[in-house]
Amino acid sequence: MSAIPKAVLYYSPISIWSAVVLLTIAEKGYGKDELEYRVVDIGKGENFDPTFLRINPKATVPTLVVPYENSLTGGTESRYKALTGTIAAVEFLDKSRSPLSRTHTTSQAPAPALTPATIAGSNVCKTVIDDIIHSNEADPNTLRFMNGRNQEQLQKVAKQYLGMCQERQAVLKGYLGQADDGTIKVSDKVKGLWTEKLHQTTFLIEVYQEAEKARDQLSENGKATRDRYVDMAKQVWEAQLGAVLGRLNKEISGPYILGDQFSIADLHVAGWLSCLASLVGATGDDSGKAVVDKIEEYVGNGFKIDKEENKKSKIEIFWDGLKVRESWKLVYSEGLY
Repeated sequence: MSAIPKAVLYYSPISIWSAVVLLTIAEKGYGKDELEYRVVDIGKGENFDPTFLRINPKATVPTLVVPYENSLTGGTESRYKALTGTIAAVEFLDKSRSPLSRTHTTSQAPAPALTPATIAGSNVCKTVIDDIIHSNEADPNTLRFMNGRNQEQLQKVAKQYLGMCQERQAVLKGYLGQADDGTIKVSDKVKGLWTEKLHQTTFLIEVYQEAEKARDQLSENGKATRDRYVDMAKQVWEAQLGAVLGRLNKEISGPYILGDQFSIADLHVAGWLSCLASLVGATGDDSGKAVVDKIEEYVGNGFKIDKEENKKSKIEIFWDGLKVRESWKLVYSEGLY
């Protein structure tokens, strides 16, 4: 009899959204052998490889490739579909391991239902996931690469990401060159994706390469490029992030989004907040108060997250409830990202 087909997770160990899927797998109690794991090195631009783009045309991780239900019987030809978004992947993993599931589980761990049983709970989760955490204003990759509102911050982010950006640039130029000379055949849509990502990456390189220079040492073009970057960074970190945190804080019932029940929304918030904590200099050992204090100080301009009567913000309470969970300890055992 042929082996039962498994889902395949394409992920990156430095991707916030990959972390959300890994948290889901741990929370749901999947056995180590129930999924196949394939690392996509996004630092080297492997997500732009034509082979990967045939699986996920958006060039994003995580991507979960799952067998159709009628392929789960031995002897049946396996057919698969790709779930190319974090939200879809998490929902699939939540529903696929339960007392009624057909995942042929090898794990004896509990399989808690993370999707709310009520319409009200589902609506809250949808608001948190779709409208807050996955909004353009909360984009963690924008926060990561635009994390240079002053020269000290800019020098730090340049040291972290200049090499990665240069490697991506080389990969993208290589693919575009091969497409132009006919070495590889891809659609105009793929070439458009490569071109768009190349423009974004080149802009960051232009800023990062001159991060060690004071503004008055830059050429006129260099000054304009840096000013554009800094203006965008301030918009992201000071205007947009403050609003996102304010909305998130209001939606948390405490300790988790829906109260005592850890839900599907908490997985997304956990990954996003862990990434934000790392960007402001917090660590996994920090208390919720320490994390919130560092966020407020880093955002600056007198920004504060609303506190409850006990003088704690709901985000602080959430963090303290999050860091004791075994899934979070497992995924972030080597540090926040």
